Amino acid sequence: MIALIQFIGMVIGLYIWVIIASAVLSWLIAFNVVNTQNRFVYLLADTLHRLTEPALRPLRRYVPDLGGIDITPVILILLLIFLRDVVLFSWVASAVI
Repeated sequence: MIALIQFIGMVIGLYIWVIIASAVLSWLIAFNVVNTQNRFVYLLADTLHRLTEPALRPLRRYVPDLGGIDITPVILILLLIFLRDVVLFSWVASAVI
């Protein structure tokens, strides 16, 4: 049981890095540092968008528009860290005690 909870914690940690990569790539595309005409950049951006958008879309309904600044990735990362550190690892601590 502990190994499963640790695996779920590791998957949550990897998903946090995917969210960060998606946010950084969207900034690079918005500031025209990378070109989406490049096939690799387009495939990477599309993959990251498909991985993160299902989790970000429900949050965007509740978070107000801040004038072009999207803070939903930060909110999602904080929620995932809370889920990983407080909920999952408290189950590990209660299972050990």
